[in-house]
Amino acid sequence: MAYREPEERGGGRSPSLNVLGEPLAVCGTTPLTGFFRDGCCNTGPEDRGIHTVCAVMTADFLAFSAYVGNDLSTPRPEFGFPGLQPGDRWCLCAARWVQALEAGAAPKLVLAATHIATLRLTSLDVLKAHALDVN
Repeated sequence: MAYREPEERGGGRSPSLNVLGEPLAVCGTTPLTGFFRDGCCNTGPEDRGIHTVCAVMTADFLAFSAYVGNDLSTPRPEFGFPGLQPGDRWCLCAARWVQALEAGAAPKLVLAATHIATLRLTSLDVLKAHALDVN
C-alpha cells in the first residue's frame, strides 16, 4: 500500500491511519509522546522530522541515538522532557529509525501505533520484521 496524504474534510484533519491502514493507536502517554504531545505518532506539515514510528526504547538504541547527536536519555526539565529509559514507547523520526536499522540498532516498533506516513521511508515488510505486534 503506497502512502497518500489524507484529504482535508470539513476544515479539519482526517483521522490518522497506521501502516496497516487502520485507525492509529496510542503509542505512549508515560512519558507523553508524539510531535503534538497527544500520545500518538500523528504528523502534519509542521512535523519536519516525521515523528511517526512508535518505537519501544532499548539501551542499544538510546546509546546509538546519543552517539549520532540526539540524546534521548538525559532529562530536559526545561522542555518538560523526562528522558527516556529502555521499555518506554516513543514516536521516533522515521529517518532516524531507518538509520538505526542500517546500523543494527533499531528498536522494535508497534505497527498499530506507527503512522502510515512512515511508508514514505521504508516498506511494510521491513516494519513487520521489526514489529512487536505482527498480525
